[in-house]
Amino acid sequence: MSTLLLLTNSLSSSTEVLPALGLLHHHVRILPAEPAALVDTPRADAVLLDGRQELAQTRELSRLIRTTGIDVPLLLVVTEGGLAVVAADWGADDVLIDTAGPVEVDARIRLSTGWLKLKQDGPEEDSQVIRSGEVVVDEATYTAKLGGRVLDLTFKEFELLKYLAQHPGRVFTRQQLLQEVWGYDYFGGTRTVDVHIRRLRAKLGAEHEMLIGTVRNVGYRLVLPPAARSASTVAGETGREAETPNDG
Repeated sequence: MSTLLLLTNSLSSSTEVLPALGLLHHHVRILPAEPAALVDTPRADAVLLDGRQELAQTRELSRLIRTTGIDVPLLLVVTEGGLAVVAADWGADDVLIDTAGPVEVDARIRLSTGWLKLKQDGPEEDSQVIRSGEVVVDEATYTAKLGGRVLDLTFKEFELLKYLAQHPGRVFTRQQLLQEVWGYDYFGGTRTVDVHIRRLRAKLGAEHEMLIGTVRNVGYRLVLPPAARSASTVAGETGREAETPNDG
């Protein structure tokens, strides 16, 4: 049984969007069809996006969700007519017709989540090495490299880069980063995150500082390598844009 997040503006029930879900044993949580709904949400095996109406809006939302870095499969639910216009640059991993039967729906969910697990597991001997584009973080030796160049990082800078590299493209709020990197018992403010982000960017160098992107009014993310990114970018993201001027 998988845990699914269903993004829809029809909040009555999941079976209104995809009737076959009523005959399956997946756990479905319904959230508003907006990117902010993916912040501070429980872990899920897949995200379903209701695209039965307003295809143009669905396309932009799908691209934006993918760019903000969800690390689980994204499946679009569309009508048969909508299926004709869905394209690869929408950023979805698969498409479901809203009238699809339970066998097909279950199979597509199983295949998409199974493929993700296969990719995540990777070779056992490489499990302590995190790679994201030119960034390579070795947990065993506490070293980080960028394009083969060893980065001279403090412990917290290393932990911050490692955490972002573990979830490439995913956006984290300052509070989330503070809790995950510094711990729940840390009494400092979120300003600490901004300071460390600025120092980490400086050590990446002017040519690579944009690897850590700022999403306006949300937080920070490690920018995906160009080959893995969606054709769309997050509106308002300009690297250092959201930072305050005096980091100290």
